[in-house]
Amino acid sequence: MSKGAQPGRGRAAGIAALIAAMLLAGGCANLPSPSDSGGVFSALGQVDPLERYNRAIFGFNEALDRSIVKPVAHAYEAVIPEPGRMMVGNVFSNIGDLWVSANNLLQGQWRSSASDLGRFLINSTFGLFGLADLATDLGLQKNYTDLGLTLGRWGALPGPYLVLPVFGPSSVRDGVGFVIQSTVDPVNTIDSRGQRNSAIALRIVDARAYYLGTDSVIEGAALDRYLFVRDSYLQRRRYLVHEGKSPYGE
Repeated sequence: MSKGAQPGRGRAAGIAALIAAMLLAGGCANLPSPSDSGGVFSALGQVDPLERYNRAIFGFNEALDRSIVKPVAHAYEAVIPEPGRMMVGNVFSNIGDLWVSANNLLQGQWRSSASDLGRFLINSTFGLFGLADLATDLGLQKNYTDLGLTLGRWGALPGPYLVLPVFGPSSVRDGVGFVIQSTVDPVNTIDSRGQRNSAIALRIVDARAYYLGTDSVIEGAALDRYLFVRDSYLQRRRYLVHEGKSPYGE
């Protein structure tokens, strides 16, 4: 389960999280029809009792992305050369490895946890605070997991689907995990407010720039973008929690 499909940025804060979930959805085959009551989500019960609220927040997030985040990401991509953007992404990815290691430890994935910690130590020292991803060159694979997935592995049900303002698609379980994780995120604990806000903004913009090329794929994926993102997100999260094995015997 720890061998996730997300690129090195992981689940970045802000609108980038929404775009990442949408991109993950692109790798999910055989998506159920949202109106199919016998689909794979029927066993989860009523997955979206907050749909009216969720759609409103989804619209707000998309408007924010169109008006601010995406234009800034385009400017960032135009001004910062690719090697520079890669180094920025590596730094945030390196910070994420420490949290991934902790979650793999909580899930009993000892070997993966040790590998993640090894990645963090190597890249933080010989990789100059993560600017270079030397650990991958040495054969230490990049993993992905988070507290929401850890809670799922412990048996916590996802609960209703929930769209978070700014932060995008989630569920009650994943939202709780995200809030807890955010409180211990090294970027969010920087003492200087100015430096902290600058680091958060840079992470959002860098991750959004990374996914700019996927916009046309997302736009042509479905008539109802909200349903596409919702169903794809839920399917992907269930896949990760159960390591690709359906909990319903399908």
